[in-house]
Amino acid sequence: MNELIQIGPISPLRQRLIDDMTMRRFSKETQRNYLRDVGRFASLLERSPHTASAEDVRQFQIEQRQAGVPAPTMNSIVSALRFFFTHTLDGPDLARRIGPASLEIIGPRTPRAIAALSPLPTCPLYPDATLPARRMNRTDHAFRNP
Repeated sequence: MNELIQIGPISPLRQRLIDDMTMRRFSKETQRNYLRDVGRFASLLERSPHTASAEDVRQFQIEQRQAGVPAPTMNSIVSALRFFFTHTLDGPDLARRIGPASLEIIGPRTPRAIAALSPLPTCPLYPDATLPARRMNRTDHAFRNP
């Protein structure tokens, strides 16, 4: 069910991307997602993605955001493009300019801004600190030193 289906001839660049992901033991689902995301980017460019500039990547991210693509999906797309530019094209300079979509939402990276978006509860006395994610249960005492 999760097999990659080849419909026509594969370009050398696409084959290299697949080989790079296979060599790093990416799951079939990740490979499918990365191929889809790089393909989405290439279809916006209307040319091979190896000719992309930093402005092309920026424009792509803006258009995806305006289309209502959620932040987790945008972060997945960013990961795919970073991998493509860093490993397949060996272009880390362009990959460094691709920023995650979630940073646009957070705005200033202050602890208070991040804590406001965090699902973890905050301490009323120290609003910049977050409380532990869970409380200890009865079995946790077994892992403590006597």
